[in-house]
Parts: sequence; structure tokens; C-alpha cells
Amino acid sequence: MESFLLLTLIATAVTFFLTRWLAVYLKRAGVVGEDVHKKGKPALPTSGGVPVFLGFFFSVMFYLFLLTYYFRVKVADMLAILAGTLSILVITFIGFLDDINVKGALRKGLEQWQKPLLSLPAALPLMAVELGTTAMVVPFVGLVNFGLAYPLVLVPLGVMCAANMVNLLGGLNGLESGGGIIYLTALALFAYQNSNLAAKVIAFAALGAVLGFFPFNKFPAKMLPGDSLTYFLGGVLANLAIIGDIEKACLVVALPFLAEVLLKLRGRLKKPTVGLLKGDKIVKRTSGIYSLPHFWMNGKFTEAQIVLRVWAVFAISSLLIWVV
Repeated sequence: MESFLLLTLIATAVTFFLTRWLAVYLKRAGVVGEDVHKKGKPALPTSGGVPVFLGFFFSVMFYLFLLTYYFRVKVADMLAILAGTLSILVITFIGFLDDINVKGALRKGLEQWQKPLLSLPAALPLMAVELGTTAMVVPFVGLVNFGLAYPLVLVPLGVMCAANMVNLLGGLNGLESGGGIIYLTALALFAYQNSNLAAKVIAFAALGAVLGFFPFNKFPAKMLPGDSLTYFLGGVLANLAIIGDIEKACLVVALPFLAEVLLKLRGRLKKPTVGLLKGDKIVKRTSGIYSLPHFWMNGKFTEAQIVLRVWAVFAISSLLIWVV
């Protein structure tokens, strides 16, 4: 456990240091977004997934360096760790492309149809080395061996769906990063007890990286996460499920995202999560419920209070992995 905690600490420290520098750089470069729930809608630097991935990357590489040159150990999971890191890099880069498409403080982003297609290449590293177990337990069916359909069909679908469903739930200070800390903590502990070395390394390093970014993203935010962070988190979920063979646990912690997908589809993907500021409270822009935060966007709660309640939903789903 000590070595994995070291992974987390390194990722936290590197991400914290890089976020302070990159926040200034990205704002000067015009990579900004409106903090829509603040008076005056200030323009903040965005694309927090960039320092988060870099913190994750340096932590993972340091761990592999120690295994190779200090402990003189070559483990079979090294290939899986490298493939997973490359997969997460590609998906984070796709999110970054979405973040840098800005005009003034208004982020235009990619078209909705472009995001799923562009996220598919992130599955290629996992497909190329045939990671994951082709036999899966399907509810109401039992054990099914998908054979080549697993790496060629299910893996790219899993990566694409995970990245894009995580991307749907956001828009409030600390929601994405704080939620990520909650379910990554649960998955890191679960992987430590039930999965392989590759899943443990990815989970603990990703947790540390998001922890390093959180102080800049919590209410009131100094930096916005952007799609690069949500895609990073979705990529981590997909890689943990595939590489670590813990699909069930990843699916359970993702229940809030699945609920968000259903709510967004109810609004034909056209109803925004973000609301309108009334005093220091927030009201939704629509008359119905089309996103999880909408349950509390009734003019009675502040942004921070709404985020706390969404975090509670993540905490419940994260606890469920130990009982289902």
C-alpha cells in the first residue's frame, strides 16, 4: 500500500505545481471559459485536464522507473500500464481540442457528433495489445465469451461511452473534480483488494492527480476543468474496467453518469445543466429536470450547496461497490 500512496502523493504534488503555472499560461493564451454562476461571469482559465494528466503521467512513469532501475523488476503488467497511459493521453487530448475552440470567453467546443467519433482512437492502444478478459458475466444470461468482439467492438464502445457520459455531468465549481475524488478513492481501494497491478497504478495515480487540481477548482473556482478533465476521468474509468477486469465496480460508481445520460436524452441533449444566478442562489433554465443538479436548482441553494448534494450521490454509488 505504501508504494501506491507514494504514487498518489507524487501525482498530487506535480499536478498542484503545474496547475498554478498552467492557469496563468492558459489564460494568457485565451483558453478561458465563463464561470456562469458568478456575478459578471468572469473568464477563468480552463482545460484542467492538462495538468491533471501530466501529474498522472509523471507519477506512473516514476513508478515504472523505480521498478526497472531500482528494484530491477520487470512485471508483466508494464505493457498494460503503458497502454492504459497512452489511451488516457489520447482521450485527454481530444478533450483539450474541445477546450481550445474558444471565442473570447465563450467556449464553442466541438460539435456533439464529433466528440464520440474523435474519442474512438483512445481505444486503439487497448485493442492493439488485446487487453481485458473476453469472458464476461452478462446479467440474466451468465458467462459469455465474446472472443474477438471484445477487443474490436466492446473495448472501443466502452471507451467512447465512458468518456462522453462523464462529459455530460458538469458545469458547477468542483463538481467534476470533487466527484472524481470520491469515486476514484472507492475504485482505488477496490482495485487494491480485487484487481491487478496495472489497475492499482492507474487508479492511485489518477486519484492523486485529481486531488492536486481540486484546490483550484473547488468553489469559488480559480480554474475550470474543461472537457479535458471530464474526458480524462472517463478514460480512467474505461481503462480500469478493461485493464483491471472490474467492469461491475466501474459500472456501479458510474450510476450517477448513467442517470445523467437518461436525463439529458429526455431533453434531447439540448437542455443545459447550468442555471441562472438569482442573488447567490441558482435556478435552472428549464421547467423540467434534465440533469442531476436540476433537482436542487430551485432558487433555494447556492452553487456550493448543490455541488455537495451531487457529491453525496457519488458517495452513495461509490459505497455500493462493496455490497453488490
